[in-house]
Amino acid sequence: MRGLNFSVLVVIIALLVATGDAAAQSARSKTVKLFNGKNLKGWYVFIEKRGRENDVKKVFTVHDGLIHVSGEEYGSIITNEEYENYTLTVEFKWGDRTYAPREDRARDNGILLHSTGPDGGYRGIWMRSIECQLIEGGSGDFLVVGDGSENYALTATVAPKQEGRGNVYSPSGTPLTIHSGRIDWFDRDPAWKDVKGFRGAKDIEKPLGAWNTMVCVAEGDTVSIYLNGTLVNQATQVKPAKGRIQIQSEGAELFVRKVELAPLRRK
Repeated sequence: MRGLNFSVLVVIIALLVATGDAAAQSARSKTVKLFNGKNLKGWYVFIEKRGRENDVKKVFTVHDGLIHVSGEEYGSIITNEEYENYTLTVEFKWGDRTYAPREDRARDNGILLHSTGPDGGYRGIWMRSIECQLIEGGSGDFLVVGDGSENYALTATVAPKQEGRGNVYSPSGTPLTIHSGRIDWFDRDPAWKDVKGFRGAKDIEKPLGAWNTMVCVAEGDTVSIYLNGTLVNQATQVKPAKGRIQIQSEGAELFVRKVELAPLRRK
């Protein structure tokens, strides 16, 4: 009898392990590789003053398994599909090259979430959206790339205002709603300057040439930004709460090796 019970127990444990493995495999299989490592399938290009799919200077290309953003002209790659409720993981590093009008300024780019409206709807360059900023010293800032209306907004808790500083995210701060402008990540250097190669004393972003990981978690109308494993910014009441995803070109060379999206189940 003992032997039979033990055998049954072994079978049950094996079934539970197999079920767990299958569930994990199923979760992994739902992750969408927005960048396939070979080409820009699933994306299209929009370049300022040139329009859609007219990238004559090859601002966005794929080489050796990496997306190369030259930065020479302003624009973006834009997903064909809209997304909501997801975890987006982007691995990136800066290149050496910069271009006018930002050749001597901090390397600048961005991941634009919940992009809606016409191509070039914002200043003739980008779709209106919520930006998770990539910029030397300020990666992890939020920007509202909108039209100033109620349709594009976010609310974040911010630290008490200090002279010479913008709005800085603080988990224990006071809620502030913006329809334009930015919310700085929590430890952005108060002495930040828009100069090439800037590094703040408490920067979480790794030095020039090293790979960084930005994770943007969009759950309902909340967006959280993690940089290299640290929560650096969070916004609620985000409008819109879904849309396309853009990766910018804004005067600085950038390399991207991973763009993956994992759908979230709403609670």
